[in-house]
Amino acid sequence: MDGLTLTRGDLGAASGVLTAAATRLLERGEALWPVPSLTPERLLRHYPLASWRVAWRGGQAVGTFALLDADPLFWPGDPPGEARYLHKLGVHPDAQGRRLAHRLLGEAARETREAGGAFLRLDTAAERPKLRALYESAGFRAVDERTVKGFFVVRYELAL
Repeated sequence: MDGLTLTRGDLGAASGVLTAAATRLLERGEALWPVPSLTPERLLRHYPLASWRVAWRGGQAVGTFALLDADPLFWPGDPPGEARYLHKLGVHPDAQGRRLAHRLLGEAARETREAGGAFLRLDTAAERPKLRALYESAGFRAVDERTVKGFFVVRYELAL
C-alpha cells in the first residue's frame, strides 16, 4: 500500500486508532462513535477478529477498518458472496489529511474484488456530509436512505 503495511486481526491497534479518531471528532463537536464503545472487547462483540485491517506507517497504527462477508442488519437479503461490507473506517488524527481514507477504501475494494465480490458496501449516518463526500469522492454511489435500529443512515455501494 505504497509505504504502508496492512495487517489483519490486530484489534488492539484498531481500537487505538478508532479511539483517537473519535476523541478528536468529539473535541471538534462532531461526535461519531461513543468512545466507550471502541474498546477491543466491545468491538469484538460486533466484528470478528479476522475482519480487522490496520494500516501501519513507521511502527504506528494510522488507519483501520473492518471488512465483513455479510451485513444482515444494514443489508438484509443480500445474496451470499455478492458483496463485502465495510465498517469502522478510521484514520488516526496524526495521519489525517494525506488521503489515507481513500487508500484504505481502495484496499477494501481490492480485497472484495479478489474474493469475487461485485460490490463493496457500507452505511453511514445520513447527516454526516463530510463522510458522505468522502465516500462519493471515492466512487461510491448512494443506494438509499433508511432507519436501522433508530439510526437514519445512507447506504452506499461501489461497483467493482
